[in-house]
Amino acid sequence: MTELTFGLDTFGDLPEDDHGNLLSHGDAIRQVVDEAVLADQLGVDVIALGEHHRPEYAISSPETVLAGIAGKTERIHLASGVTVLSSDDPVRVFQRFATVDALSNGRAEVILGRGSFTESFPLFGYDLADYDKLFEEKIELFVQLLDEKPVTWSGTTRAPLVDADVFPKTDSGRLTTWVGVGGSPQSVVRTARYGLPLMLAIIGGMPDRFAPYVDLYRRAADQLGTKAHPVGMHSPGFVADTDEEAKEVFYPRFKVMRDRIGALRGWPPLRKEEFDYEVEQGSLYIGSPETVARKMARAIKVLGVGRFDMIYSAGSIPASARLRAVELFGSKVIPMTRDLLAD
Repeated sequence: MTELTFGLDTFGDLPEDDHGNLLSHGDAIRQVVDEAVLADQLGVDVIALGEHHRPEYAISSPETVLAGIAGKTERIHLASGVTVLSSDDPVRVFQRFATVDALSNGRAEVILGRGSFTESFPLFGYDLADYDKLFEEKIELFVQLLDEKPVTWSGTTRAPLVDADVFPKTDSGRLTTWVGVGGSPQSVVRTARYGLPLMLAIIGGMPDRFAPYVDLYRRAADQLGTKAHPVGMHSPGFVADTDEEAKEVFYPRFKVMRDRIGALRGWPPLRKEEFDYEVEQGSLYIGSPETVARKMARAIKVLGVGRFDMIYSAGSIPASARLRAVELFGSKVIPMTRDLLAD
């Protein structure tokens, strides 16, 4: 996909029903499938599912849910957002996404990341002291697997491979693979070195501050002799019929989630003034379709990105409100944003 594209991202947050009760993990996963089907019908380009191993989130195996979505959709691309490669096995990750690619007739994408959450490391027996080394070695192997030829590889984080042929092969001959980056220059340069597309996680502050990373990616690719692909960005947001409704639904649930995670990371509780700033100037795309479209168009233009993904679920936002948000994003926000950029 080379033209400007738009996606929706979710971690499978547990939503409320119409009576204020939290859905079960199973119901939350089925809710995501329903949202992806609606997004497909409305022409949204991508649905991306994050991998998490926490009680607030239902999706720990994005590719399994994507396989379920594949059979119910026709055109939407099916991505992870992200797959924590550091605590997984590159061969198995490739095999699982190649399988999703087959089930979806070539619509699978994997976005590889180091993970901003660390629960998967002790869960699968990895030492956080090896955080950087695990990703560096495993992405090196994964890039070799993308050629879909026998691989010989050795490292310190898994058993070596000698002329190992990995199946299934994709029909296209190459699995679409991005690298998700949260703002480390070293990660940007690494992505350019491997010639992979860059997905920027912009979750706070003005998006303008990420312009140097887009420039660094392009300059690094040029100097390293690799291809600089259109850059993607993803940021949190929520669309409702009015600005007031969007804020009223989003803020209290977002604050609960943000404070819970912040307590583990030493952050102070979220203040309403901070939230209001992020909505007005920062990286929360909250409001009516018109408000969100204007803000998205500005960010896309400032950064020159080729893809914008909105993380549309945050905490216990009611399931009905989430479906409405998906509907508004696909039917109104995307066309409005395209019109604004065309002007």
